[in-house]
Amino acid sequence: MNYLKLETYFNSSMKVYILLAPGFEEAEAILPYDILHRARVEVQFVSVNGDPIVTSSHGVPVGTTLSLSDSNLSDGDMLFLPGGMPGATHLRDSEAVDRVVRAYDAAGKWLAAVCAAPMVFGVKGLLRGRKATCYPGFEKDLLGAEPQTLTCVRSGHFITGCGAGAGFALGREMAAVLVGEDTADAVLRQMMYQVYE
Repeated sequence: MNYLKLETYFNSSMKVYILLAPGFEEAEAILPYDILHRARVEVQFVSVNGDPIVTSSHGVPVGTTLSLSDSNLSDGDMLFLPGGMPGATHLRDSEAVDRVVRAYDAAGKWLAAVCAAPMVFGVKGLLRGRKATCYPGFEKDLLGAEPQTLTCVRSGHFITGCGAGAGFALGREMAAVLVGEDTADAVLRQMMYQVYE
């Protein structure tokens, strides 16, 4: 596919919400955002604590377009939880996050998380009988799951990644389930990912 035609080629009605809590890992949020955006998926950052600017674990301020307290995010096709500390624990402990995660799970909608954030699904028992990956040391929080030492794992309607280095694989997998394998691969080629192998 011609590089210059990619922008007009992608046209998706899919929507992904990325939940940002103070102390999130910015690379884990922004790289999948970028990949999904290039795939013409509508992506919005959602503030968990209500502040329009959420500061990452490395002090990077990121603007959001929605507050979780103002929306149930019911029109989304996927919910994505970046990791980072203490961001992942804020996600785990939030009642509003609990409600939206359980609603997506009950509807069979896509749920994705990376690094420490898969524990949000694990401690709720949502990963029972599924395969999942996470940052080393958080396997104990994947209750009932079969932990994997892989970069990215898709199991049922869950997608999990192991850490910041999983950004490309995770973003690609998220795009693939929403807009197709060919589109996801074309986006990574456009980004020059592993082009010199």
